[in-house]
Amino acid sequence: MIVTAHSHPADLGVAEAATLLRRRKLSSVELTRACLERIRDRDGRHSAEGDPHSINAWVRVYEEDALRAAAQADRILAGGATPPLCGIPIGLKDLYAVAGKPLTASSRLLEETPQQDCDVWARLRAAGMVLLGHLHTHEFAAGGTTDQTGNPWDLARTPGGSSGGSAAALAARMVAAATGTDTAGSLRIPSACCGTSTLKPTRNFVSLRGIVPLCHSLDHAGPMARTLRDCALLFEHMVGADAGRAESAIPRTRLRIAPRAKVRPLEGVRLAVSPRIALRLAPEAGVAARFEALLELAQRMGAKLVALPGADLPLDVFEDYTAVFGADMLAWHRRFDDRRHLYRASTREFVEAGEKRALSGWEYAQAQARRRLATALWSERFSAERIDALVEPTLPVVAPRRGWGYDHAFADAMLIELTHYWNWTGFPVAAFPCGLDTSSGLPVGASLIGRAGSDAKLLEIGIALQDELGVPAPAFVS
Repeated sequence: MIVTAHSHPADLGVAEAATLLRRRKLSSVELTRACLERIRDRDGRHSAEGDPHSINAWVRVYEEDALRAAAQADRILAGGATPPLCGIPIGLKDLYAVAGKPLTASSRLLEETPQQDCDVWARLRAAGMVLLGHLHTHEFAAGGTTDQTGNPWDLARTPGGSSGGSAAALAARMVAAATGTDTAGSLRIPSACCGTSTLKPTRNFVSLRGIVPLCHSLDHAGPMARTLRDCALLFEHMVGADAGRAESAIPRTRLRIAPRAKVRPLEGVRLAVSPRIALRLAPEAGVAARFEALLELAQRMGAKLVALPGADLPLDVFEDYTAVFGADMLAWHRRFDDRRHLYRASTREFVEAGEKRALSGWEYAQAQARRRLATALWSERFSAERIDALVEPTLPVVAPRRGWGYDHAFADAMLIELTHYWNWTGFPVAAFPCGLDTSSGLPVGASLIGRAGSDAKLLEIGIALQDELGVPAPAFVS
């Protein structure tokens, strides 16, 4: 093994590790053993409830299977031409079906052993990735916290949710690649809380087949990593049609991230501050300061900050959003009607709220019609003003204290203030850390939102910004 610039192979990012693997300076078995060692050293006690002294990002670790898969990857790598991700370890959110492995959604209600891989894992496995295990989610993904998991920056803080285990494992350098899902912000919220990166892709770019749903018409699946550059590598291999959604089979161009100029790399990019920020909870001072600094950096790098008229845009869709959310969630969770006492309190309240609301068919159809109109209006505005991306703080706060997220439905409403809207439109969002709050020392997240299909453009802009900003790490990692 030859690894430079890093004292431990688990510190490597996806792109760095892939380069070393291809050059045969590192083996997949060595990399996988290093990640498993990190999990043993840093994750603490594995439990459904968690404890105050553990990160507890992993629900299940498949050590023997991972080492066998790594050995097979090394045999493939020895043969020469290989997929770019061959031999790279990954963790999957505990909603992603893996043939022959338990699937529990971090809940006492679900204990299935799928016979078939979900589409995303089938594609990543075909690319040669090595599965380390399943990562904790907020129960059934129904919340912006994952309180059985601790935030590596401060174990007393939430890692965010619902993909909290994924973000915590990335921040703690236990693994360089993970997956998540996003219905109201569940890729982006934990990325902001833990100082990691993600892409919520354009809806239907990534198949949901074989992933436990929260709300079938709002869910997105996407990559998570420490950098957007690594997210782009994962995303390229996650994209693909879902046999259950004909519209997902529409041909799309191959993802190409164009290199930016070294001097003023954002020259010609048009950014707009989202008009929605003023309607929501005012960001904390530390968040606002880092957001303003990000805007200044973008302008120094050549971006033009333009005004976006928003008076005629539907800026608040929360009532329609929650109505559709409740109907979709209730429809899937009817299967557990005789075991509702096993839910955590907040999940049970969500199901009961959908039942109480009793949305009629025509009400549901009207809400979805308004959704299509809102999406069209935003798309037209992006085109008319030639906007490459809207910019928002991902969250108005840094990671809150841990321990309240399962108390009541929508107890975490503050965390989805900004994020839920872009599930409604289905637009892509690249989310990444933009610095640390000076008072708490915790990460602050920013989001770039673009019209449907602009995933590559958002990644280009975000990667250029991240190259200047760097990637924060908890003190114990440094």
